[in-house]
Amino acid sequence: MNETELRQQLVNMLIVRQAHMDFEDAVADFPEAHINSRPPNCAYTFWQLLEHLRICQRDILEYIVSDAYKWPTFPDDLWPDQAAVATSAEWDESTAAFLADRRALIAIINDPEVDLFAPLPNSGDYRHTILREINIIASHNAYHTGELGVLRQTMGLWK
Repeated sequence: MNETELRQQLVNMLIVRQAHMDFEDAVADFPEAHINSRPPNCAYTFWQLLEHLRICQRDILEYIVSDAYKWPTFPDDLWPDQAAVATSAEWDESTAAFLADRRALIAIINDPEVDLFAPLPNSGDYRHTILREINIIASHNAYHTGELGVLRQTMGLWK
């Protein structure tokens, strides 16, 4: 596989429906009345799950681009407060921010000047690379996007 193909595969992992539901389908036409619903036996609401997706993807983006990256405390910094309630505008803002951050990651992937294999400055002895981070966020996004879809099904929230 050449570098162009690798970059395209990484982008596809973020945006193309392959072996999983895509993010856009999971949030499409989400019923406003249920953004703060908590599915049975679930510790978080639909908006809290959406916000977790946004926060984690933003964290990876910051890890890649920031010279002053600070490691989050898990789980507190990666989930909204369990009592948090969102408005429909906040749902839309979370969705838009997730998509904007994903576009920023895609721009990094597609930049031929970016070395996907170089250790990130903030990774220290771990020597994490952009390639590794894109794999992590793509897997994380696929996992929780599927969860969002299954929880919608459980609650009967598909048209």
